[in-house]
Amino acid sequence: MIKKIVMTLIGLGLILFVINWYGFSTPTNDINSQKKNPTSKPVVFIIMDSLMDKPLQKAIQEGRAPAMKFLSEQGQYLDNVVTSYPTMSVTIDSSLLTGTYADEHRLPGLVWFNQDENRLVNYGSGKMEVFQIGIKQVLNDNISNLNQKHLSEDIETIYENLDKRGERSASVNGLVYRGNQTHNLHVPKIASGFNLISDNATVKGPPMLSMGVLSQFSPDNDSHNKVWQGLGLNDAFTAEEIKYLTQENSLPTFTLGYFPDLDHQVHNHGPMDLKGIEEADQHLQTILDSYPTWEETLENMTLIVYGDSAQSEIGEDRTESIIDLTTLSEKYQVSKLGEPISKTDQVVLAVNERMAYINLLDDEVTYSEMISDLIGDPRIEFISWKDLEGNHVSAQNSDGKLTFRPDGVYTDLYDQSWDISGDFSILDIAMNDQSEITYGDFPDGLARLHGALHSHKGRYLIIDAKPGYEFVGEHSPTHLGGAGHGSLHAKDSLTPMIIAGTDTQPKFKRIVDFKEWLLEITR
Repeated sequence: MIKKIVMTLIGLGLILFVINWYGFSTPTNDINSQKKNPTSKPVVFIIMDSLMDKPLQKAIQEGRAPAMKFLSEQGQYLDNVVTSYPTMSVTIDSSLLTGTYADEHRLPGLVWFNQDENRLVNYGSGKMEVFQIGIKQVLNDNISNLNQKHLSEDIETIYENLDKRGERSASVNGLVYRGNQTHNLHVPKIASGFNLISDNATVKGPPMLSMGVLSQFSPDNDSHNKVWQGLGLNDAFTAEEIKYLTQENSLPTFTLGYFPDLDHQVHNHGPMDLKGIEEADQHLQTILDSYPTWEETLENMTLIVYGDSAQSEIGEDRTESIIDLTTLSEKYQVSKLGEPISKTDQVVLAVNERMAYINLLDDEVTYSEMISDLIGDPRIEFISWKDLEGNHVSAQNSDGKLTFRPDGVYTDLYDQSWDISGDFSILDIAMNDQSEITYGDFPDGLARLHGALHSHKGRYLIIDAKPGYEFVGEHSPTHLGGAGHGSLHAKDSLTPMIIAGTDTQPKFKRIVDFKEWLLEITR
């Protein structure tokens, strides 16, 4: 096993080195053929991974985020915007682009068990997990399967909707980008030579698609030419691409740009580390500098900055802060990471940092049995599952359970109706004077949890960690002394959004309401 890991590391190092070298000659996409003036002011939507309200306000007060201060003063600042669940980027971005939760867009998380393919899907949660599963599988899941197979065909992305209207759109480093136009990717010869990616790989995306070394617009954008800069999957690359489109008068009706770097900083140093915000703001300034003045930039585009998820602190004591799910192997046959699912496997773990899916393959393993094995851990916030009666939630501090399903007699502030009974306190739910459901620690908790419970096939439980703790399976990454996300809790779920260039805003402060609003302001 050690030899396999070492060989994989050596192989990955060689691949990254040569891909880095090839990055200097990455072909660029022809944007001249895409030039067409939008019918409305172009919208540029920046996803700033793990941007949170409290540290952002502190950075603004200390003068470390002048671009976001400017945008806040010129436009609208919304705090406490509710994201998707689990609070992991692929699920969140799918909700943003489709206007649905996971029960409709069908991307359950960064890690999930695909019953149809009888395997664990991992889009890249940690280096050791990637090595165990195999670089080739993870690359193909990211580049091809996520958008072309796993994202539900029954719903449309904003790129597909805009295409129907005859409007152009662009994705720059977006994780989810499915559209109607076929793109040929630039695959370095060494990668195809190792049989990691086909040298004639194609994907379907919006008319304009930029994906680091695989596809780019600007011939002068060399932000991928160092391995430690993520092969173009970084803030600098995204900002330079958008600036290039602006200066070439090729900015389409809608552009989504992904800024991933802050997420890594928060994971490593905790929520209140401001260095990542300061650096992200500098790259945001690159976009604002597209015109002689920032005011002029806002006259020519609507600029939106959104933090896709928050993170909560993880303690430094491994024994206390890490909930080790591999201990289930003492009682059950738990599948081995990177090995085919066998007929004797009873449980598959799909760990998404502060939440996890526990997939039950053996019908002899009941929900109640698994719940009894987990409910005694005081670090677990709740355990949830579904059956023909509806969705159920249990917690250690409750003698009962909460049961709910859509389309009932109670409504919430998002105009959703629910049939709900049992112990409301488990999800911190209450009723106001108008008999309307109100949410406490788990914003839009019923809809978001329902979405995850119905996001994919199979029998599974959802377990959610209290703030301060995270789950691990075999080779899972940990964030001791830093921060993590994934859970339903408000600490992982509420983020800010800055809107500059339009006086409108989504109907509700939820990610699933963005798509309808964006389609309206791009008319």
